Amino acid sequence: MGVKENLNAIYERVKRACIQVNRNPEEIILVAVTKTKPVELIREAITAGITHFGENRVQEAAGKIPLITEPVQWHLVGTLQTNKVKKALELFHLIESVDSLHLAREIQRRCEQLNKTMPVLIEVNTSAEKTKHGVTPEQLPEMLKEMLTLSRLQIQGLMTIGPGWAVTEPEASRPCFQLLARLAEEMRQRFTIPLPHLSMGMSSDFEVGIQCGATIIRIGTAIFGPRE
Repeated sequence: MGVKENLNAIYERVKRACIQVNRNPEEIILVAVTKTKPVELIREAITAGITHFGENRVQEAAGKIPLITEPVQWHLVGTLQTNKVKKALELFHLIESVDSLHLAREIQRRCEQLNKTMPVLIEVNTSAEKTKHGVTPEQLPEMLKEMLTLSRLQIQGLMTIGPGWAVTEPEASRPCFQLLARLAEEMRQRFTIPLPHLSMGMSSDFEVGIQCGATIIRIGTAIFGPRE
């Protein structure tokens, strides 16, 4: 099946997942993750109605984003190194993967130089896997407290990734996603801030993400096929 057919199937699954928990499908932002995918497929997705795209690496994104002239939103969903922050700020509309105070401060510094503000999500390691990036749940309150002093960052919510084995066992992500939703509510109460977005759920487990309160789902394989 092509991109349009794959998207139609995903929209149906999104709709069913929303019905199960009495949510409006229009609340869900579908981010088409285009890592390793050519510009032609991105244009195909735009034609099919996608307005949000995700890239994992700044260097790869720098070769593709300038070729897309349509008014779409770009999310950085992969790990961001501090030496790539300046370029990331030029390319992306939302950085979903702020995983340390050191990175947050570098984003602040570069934003001051560029005279701009940057919407961000804090990445939380909810599965406690050593291979995963993100702050621990225990570190989140202090991290958020410090980030709220950085005037150039617009903290819009939290992001997480389910455990590695969720690729074949989607339910394995549920405890992780439930934890993220609970943390977000605790942070809203503690700091009196909205934190409107929860980014959780990928091709294998996005329905679980929606059931747990995701507002952003990041889907690559189910739209474009396996990575090359």
